[in-house]
This record gives sequence, C-alpha cells and structure tokens, in this order.
Amino acid sequence: MNKHPILVLAQPKCGKLIRDIRLNIGLSQEEFASVIGVTFSTVNRWENGHAKPSRLASKSLEKQLLEMGDRR
Repeated sequence: MNKHPILVLAQPKCGKLIRDIRLNIGLSQEEFASVIGVTFSTVNRWENGHAKPSRLASKSLEKQLLEMGDRR
C-alpha cells in the first residue's frame, strides 16, 4: 500500500506543513479549503493540530498541489 507523504507526518508537523504551503501560495484558509474541496473549519483543524487529513483529503491535497506546481 502506498501512503501519501502528508499522512505519514506527525500531527504538529502535518499542520505546520499545510499552513506553510497555504501561506506560501498566498491563500486564506477559506480559499485553500475551496481549492482542495473541504470546509474552512477542516483546514483550520488541520493547521491547529486538532485533526489530520483523511486519505481522500490527502489525495486531493496532493493532486491540487501538483497541478499548482505545473502552472508555475
């Protein structure tokens, strides 16, 4: 089984990574949530260490970030 890199990180590092990525691309939590197809509160919970992305959310994160990278 192939694990998504973001799921392997410990929660504090996972939340910090998500926040750093979001800030680096210049999006608010609401904008970032819309791009990856989750709610604002979900992104907020990830960034504040209350939850980690599900497998489905992790796949969406990976897909959207790869697409964003291809556009640059």
